[in-house]
Amino acid sequence: MAIGASIELRSKWIYCALVIAIFSIIIAIGQTLELLGMPSPLPSAIGLLSLGGMALLWREIRSKVKGENRTLSSLLSQYFAVKFVSWLGKRQRAKLEADTLNIRQVQEETLLKRLRKNADTSYGKQYDFSSIKDSEAFRARHPVTTYENYRELVKRVAAGEERVLISEKPLILAMTSGTSGPSAMLLSTKDTNTEFLLQGVAVCLDTMLRAFPACDSLQRTTKVFYSPTFRQSEAGIPIGPNSSTPASSRHMLNLYTTPAAAFQVAGERDTLYLHLLFALKDPSVGTLESNFASTLYYAFCTLQERWPELVDDIELGRVSPTLTLERGVRASLEGQMKPDHKRASQLRSHFQLGFVGIARRLWPQLNLVLAVDSGSNQIYGEMLRDHYCQGVPFYSPFYAATEGLIGVNLWPEEQQRRRYLLCPRSMFCEFLPGDSLDQEQPEKHTLLMGEVQEGQSYELVVTNASGLFRYRIGDIVKVVGFHNQCPIVEFQYRRGQMLSVRGEKVSEVMFLGALKRAVSQWPGAQLVDYCCAESSILGESCGGSDPHYQVFVELKGVRNLTEEQRYKLDQCLQEDSPIYKSFRYKGSIGPMRVQMVSEGAFKELSKQMMAFSNTLANTFKMPRVLRRKEYVDFLLGKTIS
Repeated sequence: MAIGASIELRSKWIYCALVIAIFSIIIAIGQTLELLGMPSPLPSAIGLLSLGGMALLWREIRSKVKGENRTLSSLLSQYFAVKFVSWLGKRQRAKLEADTLNIRQVQEETLLKRLRKNADTSYGKQYDFSSIKDSEAFRARHPVTTYENYRELVKRVAAGEERVLISEKPLILAMTSGTSGPSAMLLSTKDTNTEFLLQGVAVCLDTMLRAFPACDSLQRTTKVFYSPTFRQSEAGIPIGPNSSTPASSRHMLNLYTTPAAAFQVAGERDTLYLHLLFALKDPSVGTLESNFASTLYYAFCTLQERWPELVDDIELGRVSPTLTLERGVRASLEGQMKPDHKRASQLRSHFQLGFVGIARRLWPQLNLVLAVDSGSNQIYGEMLRDHYCQGVPFYSPFYAATEGLIGVNLWPEEQQRRRYLLCPRSMFCEFLPGDSLDQEQPEKHTLLMGEVQEGQSYELVVTNASGLFRYRIGDIVKVVGFHNQCPIVEFQYRRGQMLSVRGEKVSEVMFLGALKRAVSQWPGAQLVDYCCAESSILGESCGGSDPHYQVFVELKGVRNLTEEQRYKLDQCLQEDSPIYKSFRYKGSIGPMRVQMVSEGAFKELSKQMMAFSNTLANTFKMPRVLRRKEYVDFLLGKTIS
């Protein structure tokens, strides 16, 4: 009786707390909707708070709970955050579907909205935006641009001058990663962030829940993320990467296994250790997430290296003393650690079985890996699927850049292909045909969304919400179909990432395809990473030989390569590229020089690149064609075969 009374009393307290919490969350949601300019559901929501409704709600929440040690407030916060974004997602998905039926009008509206908002800026007056009535007039008046057209204008914004490119003060001055070219400083605005939330995050969450219903649960996500550091411009505007930290929202933190204090840690090595520690503590993790698959891949590499230390921490209920942490941060984190001998024993057993399929053994209820694994991240996604994350579905949700949201993946069930529907209300898009890519001011007219052809490749030219007009972002995409009238694209490569020593133009996609075929014919070999360089970058050190490709590969399963195996890569590329084959036959391009580098060489190289460009792992993408001699020299120094 005493136990029953205790449970009943506790249930009443939970019920009362639930009512109060729901009222608070509904009010917060209503305020958020008002900020977004949407009607608040507050009056009708309050009317629905009946006792029967509360009972059903509590039953639904309990049915979605998979883990233990969750507080009522964290469950409620996660439940309503997901419900709210899901509601937004359904609304935005319906709007997107309607937009794809009338793509020309929607694109015209998007363009004119940008021009009208910024008509009273210095730049808007220079091109007389206020008199432009349609896209034809805009394209006739305004040239195609590159970053050099904006460099000095952005400096004026950084110095505090107002209404230069955009009508409002930017939220931050966003630095591009600079991994495939010089780093650029772009403006980021409230409109950019709102579009990413509504047209990107909300739509992709709706898509994810449709494709993977098991994700509709109150499981936590392990998000591998490194908090960015910002400096200030002369006018006090933050300068740094355009990536928001989960710690910026108290409600969002309830979605993640990593505690808030860990996001205050500056060092990436220590931050990653904490991500792994708190993920391992929770056997009910539902999703593994990072911006890019490379970040998750290297997280698993670190897990494979440091698992004994991590398991000891879980067994002893501590945070490793080897981590460099501020006293307050350490105290907060250790306050959430308790000795857990049972979990530590489970983990040791799992690790001792090896690392193939380790993710599903550590987290039996793991539903999804959420990370971009297209473009230069393709090989990391493949390694995760083949090794650490066997049997777990992947979803690559966005096609985005510092310039803003470009496309969304509406086909997550396609595990071997990454297609993105262009978002017609995010940017006004134009397309440069492939034969115009080398021209600074293209002679041919750009094409619009409704004019591109399936099967053709184009460079994207965008007009966005943050002061870029007819801007060449440097991405080459292939149109692979249409959703109603809207193009569906696959990312191909970055301009400047094309191999060409005699004008043959071998793309990243083509080279990787040849490399994967060659590696499959090297017994026991598994591709970990690779980069290429054109021989001209080596200068005199290439010995005056014919122009050729210098290829660096990191492999597992083999210690060296025979000359026959190296030549196999050259043969595979000749099969894929008739032009390359022709130059090789005539002798005007020499044979590839394929060099195998030591384990971890590319991880070290990526650290050098990130330090040079002041880039975090969140936004870093490994360039596949090296354009700096010091990077080539570094890999030459790591060559073992």
